[in-house]
Amino acid sequence: MGQITVEKNVGGIEGLCVITPAVHGDSRGYFTETYSQRDMAEAGLDIVFVQDNQSGSTKGVLRGLHFQKQYPQTKLVRVIRGSVFDVTVDLRKDSATYGKWYGVLLTEENKKQFLIPKGFAHGFLVLTDTAEFCYKCDDFYHPNDEGGLAWNDPAIGIEWPELVGDYPGSADSAGYTLSDGTPLNLSEKDKKWSTLENTFTF
Repeated sequence: MGQITVEKNVGGIEGLCVITPAVHGDSRGYFTETYSQRDMAEAGLDIVFVQDNQSGSTKGVLRGLHFQKQYPQTKLVRVIRGSVFDVTVDLRKDSATYGKWYGVLLTEENKKQFLIPKGFAHGFLVLTDTAEFCYKCDDFYHPNDEGGLAWNDPAIGIEWPELVGDYPGSADSAGYTLSDGTPLNLSEKDKKWSTLENTFTF
């Protein structure tokens, strides 16, 4: 595995991987391979990606938790600017870790990547003034196929860093802020997702 280090089954959840690329730097700056199909295959991760996406967000934005129902995607996610706390939840009904979550800090400095297989819900919280988020998918986006899961479901108990507030009985962001007072910012759609007991399973 020439240019990457792969930590497999992170958090005890089968299939989740944190990938750290080699970074070559000097006084001029740095160089890193952000993706090598050869290195991935040598690590036993033989995935064909078909689409790259990029989003920009401001501090306090929480996107998620999302998934595609009939066309589930494997995602390889990373941050090229800023810092986010990236989270996934196992929705595979026959999994020993169904309903379990795992989160990893992705930053422009650590350059870590998070590999999320099919069958998981995914989302992230922006911790810096701005963040640019990139991800590869092994299937295309299909309109009207998106599902979601409440980001604050107490049955899952995600520990979002720097976030303060009390569960209001729904996914609404009202009353939640970051520790510096930045309001939590969700889309109208993400405020309406239901809890694990009422969500889709793979």
